[in-house]
Amino acid sequence: MSIRTMIVDDEPLAIERLQMLCAREPRIALVGTASDGEAALRLIEVLKPDLVMLDIAMPLLDGIGVARAVGRMGMRPAVIFVTAFEGFAVEAFDLAAVDYMLKPVAHDRLSRAIDRVEAALRNRLPEGEAAAEPQPEWAEEFWVPHRSELIRLATDQIDRIEAERDYMRLHVGQHSYLLHQTISSLEERLDPQQFVRLHRSHIVRRDHIARLRHDGSGVWFAALADGGEIRIGRTFLANARAMTGR
Repeated sequence: MSIRTMIVDDEPLAIERLQMLCAREPRIALVGTASDGEAALRLIEVLKPDLVMLDIAMPLLDGIGVARAVGRMGMRPAVIFVTAFEGFAVEAFDLAAVDYMLKPVAHDRLSRAIDRVEAALRNRLPEGEAAAEPQPEWAEEFWVPHRSELIRLATDQIDRIEAERDYMRLHVGQHSYLLHQTISSLEERLDPQQFVRLHRSHIVRRDHIARLRHDGSGVWFAALADGGEIRIGRTFLANARAMTGR
């Protein structure tokens, strides 16, 4: 399929680089470019592209604002953010972005993003047709920075989450990844049937908890499946007891 694509970036050199990259991808048909958010919205209304490759940091209306406006359109295009800033990934995927690419973009990275766009376009509803059922209430995945790109983590892969100042460390087996978000906002996005908060700094996947124990002085601990152990905060002791039905 030929994917009708628009590029939006306030830097002419960045647009030129993306144009050259898109020329190497046979699935992309470039239909227009814009250098600011307001112009982008006007062109999207006229051109009705399948895909918008969108920078975030732009004057007046930034990329996040453009994506919000695009999301209210009937037949909305797929959105890929192309930016030098990794800190907006959470907000981008909350807006149902198909992908989030960090500059400079390599051809193989663009190709993987276009694979995702093709899948999204195949599943897209016709204009004016309502979704059969609401979007899932709980987060099913997170996109986290890793080296020069962002990788997808399914929530059921995450063993536990540990707060480190303004970041959350997501532990997945022997690996861990940092996500720029507060623990309270992250907790709100997690299914309480799957995750439980045991401390002001710790959220744990329920089936990663092997047993609960106390030290005889009223302090409780959660023993984890990987051999680790977390002290249960007094404020969250009721959460732990609810797991046992007591």
